[in-house]
Amino acid sequence: MLPWETLEQQYLIKDEWIRLRADRCRMSDGTIVEPYYVLEYPNWANVIAITEEKEVVLVRQYRHALGAVDLELPGGAIDPGESPMEAAKRELLEETGFEAKHIEQVCKLSPNPANHNNYSISFLATGVKRTAKQQLDETEEIEVVLVPLEEVKRMLARQELIQTMHVAAFFYAMPKLEQLS
Repeated sequence: MLPWETLEQQYLIKDEWIRLRADRCRMSDGTIVEPYYVLEYPNWANVIAITEEKEVVLVRQYRHALGAVDLELPGGAIDPGESPMEAAKRELLEETGFEAKHIEQVCKLSPNPANHNNYSISFLATGVKRTAKQQLDETEEIEVVLVPLEEVKRMLARQELIQTMHVAAFFYAMPKLEQLS
């Protein structure tokens, strides 16, 4: 199986947060596929942040596409020129006011390789403490929620956390989280 040849690209939407591209491609057998839509997003970083009291720092916020309030990990887009770890630390501080003694990458996943071009990079931060106030963007309304680690495990089992990349991050971090329990 060979990669497809991209014959033409046309941007249908191109702004700060998303780019939608329509590609014209040739498969390895010569078949032409058009349009093949690609959503270009920046890479994302998110953080499983654990306090010294073994609480997970979560954020509750409204998610307009779902029309629902959701409980998630702190995180967001990685800025141009910023490393994933720098973004994770920045997002944790901005969204929650917490900083970590130790932070390490637990996984790098593709949210949807069929039509997204980005990665979601997840980190585990331990020894986190509140050191500042939230520094939210004007379009953010975020409530910080501290949940005992054991309760988060039960929430995962009950499928109460639904953000796919965040649930996957817990899966990859679970061996280390078991050591903390």
